[in-house]
Amino acid sequence: MAQWPPGGLSLPWVAELRGRLFLFVPVLLACGIGAYFALPRDPTPPEWAALGVAVALLALAARLLPEDAAPLALALAFLGAGAGLAGLRAHMVAAPVLGWHYYGAIEGRVVVIDRSGSDAVRLTLDQVVLERISPGRTPERVRVSLHGQQGFIDPEPGLRVILTGHLSPPNAPSEPGGFDFRRHAWFERLGAVGYTRTPVLALAPAEEGRAGLAIHRLRMQISAAVQRELPGDTGAFAAAILTGDRSAISRERLQHLRDSNLAHLLAISGLHMGLLTGVVFGALRLAFALIPPLALRLPTRKLAAVGALGAGAFYLALSGGNVATERAFTMVAVMLLAVLLDRRAISLRSVAIAATLILCLRPEALLSAGFQMSFAATVALVAVFRAFREEREWRAKLPRWVMPVVTLTICSVVAGLATAPVAAAHFHRVSEYGLLANLLAVPLMGSLIMPAAVLAAVLAPFGQAWVGLWLMDLGTRWILAVAGWVAGLEGAVVPVPAAPVWALPLMALGALVVIVLPGRARLAGVAVCALAVPGWAVAPRPAVLISGDAALVGVMTDAGRVLSQPRSAGYAAANWLAADGDGAAQEEAFARRFTEDDRGAVLLRSGATEFVHLSGRGARDALDGACLPGRVVVITVDPEERPTDCTVLSPQDLRASGALAFHPRRDGSLRQVSVAEVAGARLWTRRR
Repeated sequence: MAQWPPGGLSLPWVAELRGRLFLFVPVLLACGIGAYFALPRDPTPPEWAALGVAVALLALAARLLPEDAAPLALALAFLGAGAGLAGLRAHMVAAPVLGWHYYGAIEGRVVVIDRSGSDAVRLTLDQVVLERISPGRTPERVRVSLHGQQGFIDPEPGLRVILTGHLSPPNAPSEPGGFDFRRHAWFERLGAVGYTRTPVLALAPAEEGRAGLAIHRLRMQISAAVQRELPGDTGAFAAAILTGDRSAISRERLQHLRDSNLAHLLAISGLHMGLLTGVVFGALRLAFALIPPLALRLPTRKLAAVGALGAGAFYLALSGGNVATERAFTMVAVMLLAVLLDRRAISLRSVAIAATLILCLRPEALLSAGFQMSFAATVALVAVFRAFREEREWRAKLPRWVMPVVTLTICSVVAGLATAPVAAAHFHRVSEYGLLANLLAVPLMGSLIMPAAVLAAVLAPFGQAWVGLWLMDLGTRWILAVAGWVAGLEGAVVPVPAAPVWALPLMALGALVVIVLPGRARLAGVAVCALAVPGWAVAPRPAVLISGDAALVGVMTDAGRVLSQPRSAGYAAANWLAADGDGAAQEEAFARRFTEDDRGAVLLRSGATEFVHLSGRGARDALDGACLPGRVVVITVDPEERPTDCTVLSPQDLRASGALAFHPRRDGSLRQVSVAEVAGARLWTRRR
C-alpha cells in the first residue's frame, strides 16, 4: 500500500516505544472518556456523527501513514473512541428520572438488598408502579430505605412488594464540583431515592426458577451458615468476604476498619479474587503433581488455570456481581487466559487488556474510586516487581526464608503509596497508620483466611466445613483486633482537603510516564507528579457555601468553616467539612458562629459581605429587619414579598441553580458559582 505523504514522515522517538504502544490504549480511552464527562453539555447528533467520521478517518489514516507516524493518528482515534463509548453508554442506560417530590403508593420487584449509611435496610426495586404516574414517566428503578416498624416480610430478590413512601430525584452535589450522585444514579438506572416509615408488605411471591434468585438464596444460606458457626463480628466479617453480605457487621467494627484502612478487606475486589484464584490454581497444580501419570501426560498448568477461572466465576456470581467484583474478575480472567495461551500472566500488557475491556463495557467506571485504586495498585506492583525481576542480584543476597517477608513488605508499601492519593482525593482522609495495619493484617488473608475458605467449600458437602471456618475465625479475630488497635491510636485519621479536579489526573499521567516510557523520558513524569502535589496543597476552598435547599450556610474563617445550623442539612455539612479537611462535627462548626440575634437570625461574615441565615417559623417575619444594604439573606422558606435592599436567596431561587459557592476576588468582592454552572446541561442534570 502506498504511503502518504510521499517520501514518508519519520518520527524516530515513536520507534523507541515499539512493543509498548498497546499500553497507551487504555490511557487514551480514559482521556477520551474523561473529556466526555468534563463537557459543559451533551453533544448534538450532528456533533456525534462528526466525531464518528473523524475517528474512522483517523483509523484509515493510520493505515496510510508511515509506520512511525501511524501511532499518532491511532492515538487521536482512541481519544475520540473513548468519548464516543462514554456517550453511547450514557444514552444506552437512559431511563426516566423523577422530577419532583412524590408521596404515595410504591410497588415494585426487589432486585437489590443492602444497607444505607444510617444502617437501615434498603431495597432497590424495578418494574416500578407509582400511583397517578404514567408508565412513560415512572423511573425504571427506585431505592427505598426502610424505617419505622418493619419485619412483616423477609426481603429477597424477585419478591414483589408494596409500600407507602417518599421519593425524590437523586441528589445534586452538595457544592459546585462535588460528587454528583445524579450521574452515578443515571448509570445505575436509578430514577428516584427515598424512604418509608410504614410497613413493607409482600404483594406477590418471588418468581421460582430464576438463576439470579437461586444464586441469591445460596448466597444468603452460606452467609447464615457461616454466622451460625461463627457468631458475632468474626462471623459477620467471614460472611462478608465469602458472599459480599455485610449486613451483620456492627457500625463500630466497620468504623474501626475504615479508620485503620482495612475496610477494603470487606469489599470483594482484586485482593480477594486474586487470592482465591491463586489458592485454587496452586492447589490444583499440587494435586496434579501428586498423581504422576496425570502430571506427565496432561497440561496441568492450563487445567489448573481453567479450574481457577471457574472458581473465580462462581465467586463473582456468589458475591452478587457488583461492579468492583466484575472488575476484579476481568483482571484475573485476562491473566488466566494468558496462562492458557502460554503468555506471561502478570504483565503490564495483561493489565492494559483488562483496563481496556472494562472501559469499553463500563466507561463510567473510570470516575469511581474502586477502579482508580485497583488499577493504581496493580500497575504499580507489576512495574516494581518487573524492575526487581530485571535486577536479580539483590535477591541472591537474601536468604530464601526472608523473601516472603520482603515481598509482603514491598507489596504493602507500593500498593499503599499508589492508592493513597486516590483515597485522599475521594474520601478526604488518610489513615496515618494504614500501612502498619495492612502489614499486620493482609498476610493472613493470603496465608490463612482464603485457603481456609477454599477448604471450607471443599469440606462442606461432607458436613465438615467447620474445619475451614475455625481456621478463618482465627484469622478474622486477628484482623479485627488489629483494626481496633490501630483505629484507637492518636491521630489515626488525618483529614485532607479536597483536591482540584486536575490534580489526580495529572498525578496519574505522571506516574504512567515514569512506568511506561524508557530512559530519561521518565524524568518528565516525575516533574509532572511534583507539580501536582503543591497545586493540591494550595488549592483554595470556597469562602462561602450555601446548600441547595437553603437549609445551611457555611463561611470559612481562620478557625475553620462556621455553619449556621447545628443539625439541619447534615449530608451537606458532612461533605463540606470533609472537603475542607476539617475533622470537626457539625455541632462544633456551628459553635464557631459569630452572632445570633434575638430574632433567631444567624449572622456570618466573609470579608466585607455579611450573610444572614433565617430559618424556622419566624423566618418570614424576620426578613425585613435582617435585610440591610450589602447583605445576603438566605431564608429557608419562600418569602411572600421580596425586599429590595439586600440579596435574598430562598429555596425557589436555588431550585434551578443548586448549591452555591462564593470565591473571593482580589478586590474583596465575592464571585458566585453554582452547581448548575459546573455540572452543565447533561443527560443526568436535566430537570424532568
